[in-house]
Amino acid sequence: MRTPTKDVARSWVASVVAINIGINIVFFAPINVLLGLQATAIDAGSKEAILSLVTACGASVALVANPLFGALSDRTVSKMGRRSPWILAGAILGAASLLMLSGATTVALMLLGWCGLQAGANAAYSAVTATIPDRVPERRRGGIGGLAAMGQTVGILLGAVVGFAITGNIAVGYMICAAALLVSVIPYVLRSNDPQLPREFRPAFNLLEFAKGFWINPLTHRDFGWAWLTRFMMNTGNQMTIVYLLFFLTDVVKHPDPAGGVLVLTGIYAVMVIISAVILGPISDRSGKRKIFVIVSSIVVACSALIIAVSQNFTGAIIGAAVLGLGFGAYLAVDFALLTQVLPSAKSRGKDMGVINVANSLPQVIAPALAFVSVKVLGGYTALFIVAAIIGMFGALLVRNIRSVP
Repeated sequence: MRTPTKDVARSWVASVVAINIGINIVFFAPINVLLGLQATAIDAGSKEAILSLVTACGASVALVANPLFGALSDRTVSKMGRRSPWILAGAILGAASLLMLSGATTVALMLLGWCGLQAGANAAYSAVTATIPDRVPERRRGGIGGLAAMGQTVGILLGAVVGFAITGNIAVGYMICAAALLVSVIPYVLRSNDPQLPREFRPAFNLLEFAKGFWINPLTHRDFGWAWLTRFMMNTGNQMTIVYLLFFLTDVVKHPDPAGGVLVLTGIYAVMVIISAVILGPISDRSGKRKIFVIVSSIVVACSALIIAVSQNFTGAIIGAAVLGLGFGAYLAVDFALLTQVLPSAKSRGKDMGVINVANSLPQVIAPALAFVSVKVLGGYTALFIVAAIIGMFGALLVRNIRSVP
């Protein structure tokens, strides 16, 4: 597979953005509101433990699903192309799992439904992520990354809207998410013109070699390794900041309408992400530089957690959300472009982007555990936000080790 040089159509970009919106609705409406309400309904006294268990198990599934389905899409021979079949199948599995969650009244059913959703949504996400290095020239990846980040953020915002609008009707919230996921993939599946992999170019399948392919030696591919580690640390800090947001507003801020508070904070965050991602992605493209943008934006994200730690009221949360959005928008756009430039092989972009996406998924396993320990053992929400900031700062410092990208 060659590095693409031809610009993509705006309609294609719009279809990729739509999928990012749909996937992030189904991730963040449950994470921000629905799963927390469901955990409280099952056992209010153990809500933190239930939420941490469910999200951690789901993220464990995502760890496997992302690189696995990415690798399978690399090898797929079909008239729909390499990526579209997995986008469609993942959306169908995700929607079915959301319908299961809508009727879940036990922790076991919550686990099963959330793990199924993670498998399906990550199958679609790994495939659609791989389409960008497949089809977008390097000189435009910051801008496209910014638009993808915009779609991701709009999905997060709409997820918060769903959580607010359901007024406690959890089942309706999950049904809305299922419909949104299915609708979001239709434009891409119908009109993507996904490049097809000629049957003669597909390598013979060998299970041992297939399994070995998931290991990418960080000593051989040093920049890939550093890029993976910095993204992992940034996402861990970010996940720690948001995973207990509903409980933080309920138990510490004493907000009279916690779901409404989540919506306000998410809206502020979303506006700032969209502004910084859409502006700074193209600026990075024009300058040809990536690392300085990633380092500065990472520091800004870490500072947002410190703001919330120092000022534990709704005003402090609003300021923290705005700063978080400002930093994370720039980070999402430019770091994505950087990552696509350090992939080990053009032949395995789906698998390699799936391995990169593990740096998004693994924090969903680790961050809830760190958040639980911080809140219950280390001193409450102040400790949680300080630990999140420290992790983010270390992630910013490690970006300097990447050598092949300016």
